[in-house]
Amino acid sequence: MKQLRNYLTLLLLAITLASVIGCTSTAKQESTGEYIDDSVITTKVKAAILNEPTLKSAEINVETFKGVVQLSGFVNSQNDINKAVEITQGIKGVTSVKNSMRLK
Repeated sequence: MKQLRNYLTLLLLAITLASVIGCTSTAKQESTGEYIDDSVITTKVKAAILNEPTLKSAEINVETFKGVVQLSGFVNSQNDINKAVEITQGIKGVTSVKNSMRLK
């Protein structure tokens, strides 16, 4: 009976360890928590750009991976690029901004 209990304890420990390892992040994959955090950052950046009257937000795409925000799309001027990057850098949780926006 004691041997069965030890076996079940080891099995439970192995399952727990496998679950924890499966939820961690790697260089190319995010953990569940990081994915949720990045979704929140993306939403905040999109909302901030949408609230900026000088930017056409429908033409700016926002993607976030581990706190790094990539902005892409087409804008009318270099001032629009600078403003979008400035707005993005002001959002809590943004570690850096990759600018892939292009002028029309």
